[in-house]
Amino acid sequence: MYIPDMMSQEFQVRMKRNPRKVKWTKAFRKAAGKEMVVDSTFEFEKRRNIPVRYDRELVQTTIKAMKRIAEIKKRREHMFWKHRMALSREKLRASRSKKLAAREPTKLIQPISEQKEKVREKVLTTSKRPSALIQGSGKKMSMEID
Repeated sequence: MYIPDMMSQEFQVRMKRNPRKVKWTKAFRKAAGKEMVVDSTFEFEKRRNIPVRYDRELVQTTIKAMKRIAEIKKRREHMFWKHRMALSREKLRASRSKKLAAREPTKLIQPISEQKEKVREKVLTTSKRPSALIQGSGKKMSMEID
């Protein structure tokens, strides 16, 4: 009888967990954008079903190509990682600035002079609807209570 490892993806599926929601799985990392999903270097890793006749030169060129592809893949993954870290740094700076802005004391009571200026600005602006600040314009609402 086969008993899967407690940390294997197969075990998680048997527990009816979605692998895209379990953070340590490859499926989660790809779905969350933490690993490269689409890249031309992944095409080379696929299995070929047609057997190829042995040829020494072909094997040598294949090994050279594999090394070159590994270098390219490593460089692309590094650039992907740098870009992802730069984005996370920007998010971190933005959240820090929001926290600092929230810590600054706010004025709960404004001076009367500032309040009057704001009222004047609102009255001076022209609008199609009657202003609530000008008396006699607009409809009055009332409720009748039995």
